[in-house]
Amino acid sequence: MRTALAALLFSFSSAAWAQLPDADGPEDNKALSPAQAPATKPTVPACAQRLPGLRSPLAFAPGEELEFDLDAMGATAGKMTMAVQKKQDGSLPVQIKVQTNSFFSKVRRVNATAMSYMHPKTLRPSRYTEDATENEQHRTVDVAFNAKDRSVRVDYVIKGKPGSNNYSYDHEGMDVAGAIYMMRQLPLKEGMPLCFDVYGVRRMWRMTGSVVKREHVSLPLGEFDAWHLEGTAVRLDNPKLKREVHVWITDDDRRLPLAAVGTIDLGAVRATLTSYSRPGEKARQAQGKEQLKW
Repeated sequence: MRTALAALLFSFSSAAWAQLPDADGPEDNKALSPAQAPATKPTVPACAQRLPGLRSPLAFAPGEELEFDLDAMGATAGKMTMAVQKKQDGSLPVQIKVQTNSFFSKVRRVNATAMSYMHPKTLRPSRYTEDATENEQHRTVDVAFNAKDRSVRVDYVIKGKPGSNNYSYDHEGMDVAGAIYMMRQLPLKEGMPLCFDVYGVRRMWRMTGSVVKREHVSLPLGEFDAWHLEGTAVRLDNPKLKREVHVWITDDDRRLPLAAVGTIDLGAVRATLTSYSRPGEKARQAQGKEQLKW
């Protein structure tokens, strides 16, 4: 089964995400004959450079909450919220919730929560968790990041059956939720390259992209100048699996993630910011049914 939660989260991670299986598909498990097997296993090109240093101060703080409308197959599919939590045991947690509405639940029912526990200064993760029910199937995931040896330990339970995986990453190792907030702190500028490894759906992916340009975006929430980012994700253990996505982040001190466009196995999916509340600021909510203008 393909997970809608990860697809929506990955849409905000500056690279691609679409039709990604929650477990190995038939093409992954099918044995190849000696004649069919490649002489050497294909590899994913390494990141040409590390990510730049983060801006300061942080664009977000505990108490910030963002709400998004989710559209899939040309119809409103549900809601997603992102909330920055109070510091906990030396980490800055962020919580993301996704729930489909009654209409879309006839196609796919999703009720899921993800948590990323980030270092409050570097925004690199130490732990990532998911608790999701999709079409009555329950799944939990607990991911531990070890920066010293660049390793990732994944423990999961799906339909009551436990499992685990061990991975490694190159220069940077992120999770799909925390990567959203890390990107908000990057010193974005036109043409800037982006490359890092990210965990999603029990696998590691190399995210490669760039900042396209600065654009004016008109949403029901208001008018914004925003950076347009695009990129591609390639699965490290299976480079033939790759996807594309586009993301818009405001060019101001708030660095709000305005929208993301990607795909899941059901087709195109879009997340659009409809309201936000931030400490010390007046809450803002979209009014009317205006169409997005780019």
